[in-house]
Amino acid sequence: MEIPAFPECSHSLVKSLHHYSDQELLTLFQRHPDAGQYFTAIFCRYASIVHTLIWHTARSPVQADYLFAITWRHIFHELGGLDVHSTEGEPFNLQSWLINVTAVCINRAELPSAEAIHYSLKTASPPLWCYLDQALDQLSPLQRLMVLMAQTFHWSETRIAAYLQAEGEVVTPAEVNAQLHESYRHLEAVLPEDIQVIYLNKQPIPASMPIESSDFDPTVSEW
Repeated sequence: MEIPAFPECSHSLVKSLHHYSDQELLTLFQRHPDAGQYFTAIFCRYASIVHTLIWHTARSPVQADYLFAITWRHIFHELGGLDVHSTEGEPFNLQSWLINVTAVCINRAELPSAEAIHYSLKTASPPLWCYLDQALDQLSPLQRLMVLMAQTFHWSETRIAAYLQAEGEVVTPAEVNAQLHESYRHLEAVLPEDIQVIYLNKQPIPASMPIESSDFDPTVSEW
């Protein structure tokens, strides 16, 4: 098994945080939700451990990468509200907590087939996916659906409009195009600036965004 290389771990913003303890990184992450570098630093510190645990349980490399990503998405949401002072007299250990959470995710995940997974670890590392997903939540349901169909399934504006019309939405291809451009501008505006620096070099949203098709498929289970 070869641990994937994550270029963000060599980025100057992330390397500048190497001297912080786990506790300090977690505190900074919770206190600064508009900054993504602290979660990214935690990810870089423990990605290899989580990946190793997951690799031995998945049936295929594609499923392993997807489970790795959704495990980190789960970690992302749990860390935001984690009370590290609630342990009964024992000092909080982030590594042990991450191992336990990873084990829970492995046991509970109901993975789609490899053919149904559109996520690519090479296209988007889990921290970028987490913050993009958070930004997508700020779009309207219709805009999010349009972005998903355009980016994940590579549908044209005409095909998107036809699909939505069949679902009862009165929308033209030109209106789809306008909504997509507005959605992309919004995503760029709400993505943490440091995440854009680390992953996008402050460039526009890439042509193929890491939006997973499970957002579009209600048969895919989440815990």
